[in-house]
Amino acid sequence: MEMPAKNPIKSTETTFRIVEGLQALDGAGVSEIAEHTDLPRSTVHNYLSTLEQEEYVVNDDGQYEVGIRFLELGAYARNRRQIYEIAEPEVTGLAEETGELANLLIEEHGRGTYLQRARGEQAVQVEAHVGTRVSLHSTALGKSILAHLPESRVDEIIERHGLEPTTPRTVTDRGELFDQLEEIRERGYALDDEERLEGLRCVAAPILSNEDRILGAVSVSGPSHRIRDEHFRKSLPKRVLETVNVIELNVTYS
Repeated sequence: MEMPAKNPIKSTETTFRIVEGLQALDGAGVSEIAEHTDLPRSTVHNYLSTLEQEEYVVNDDGQYEVGIRFLELGAYARNRRQIYEIAEPEVTGLAEETGELANLLIEEHGRGTYLQRARGEQAVQVEAHVGTRVSLHSTALGKSILAHLPESRVDEIIERHGLEPTTPRTVTDRGELFDQLEEIRERGYALDDEERLEGLRCVAAPILSNEDRILGAVSVSGPSHRIRDEHFRKSLPKRVLETVNVIELNVTYS
């Protein structure tokens, strides 16, 4: 489990509280951020001024927004991941072939982060984007990853992040979740039946190294009226597994 910093730097914590507050509020003025973070207005102003000076936030007539410079850091972090470079063309091809939304997710700090989202011709628009972090237990992608982590690590993630529901179908019971993880290991893929977003289904499979270390997961998502019956439980899982097989071979021999 990730341990708290032994001697955390208060100013660093405050900086990120303010940046995350800007994100949560989708841009805001000093007073709004101060209220949101429960910090003095003068403190917020000083931090925002410094962040603007360093080009990490933008000030539009008193309305502050997260700056595009963060994209440079995010793109750098993503491109350093070998799995992104190897999987990207295969995930794109999966989206083109199925016509739906294809995704690549990795685990970091007990959360899932989308490294890629490729759109097919029929793909629905959902709120998540590259860089969005999600709870692992509420997605087929995340459950694919959890199924191949040690049980002790899964327990650590549950202890840290909980099993909060995002829809009425989200698994919120530890025992039920572990039963699902066992099924996923046996059949090789995971299903999300409107567990993260109502009306959306998802089929995902884990990407494993040749030492069976979990590297990430690939999925196809689409509306429940299209992804159903045999397509949901047989033909689409087969196509996702084929894509993952290619990625795993390329990982092994790259």
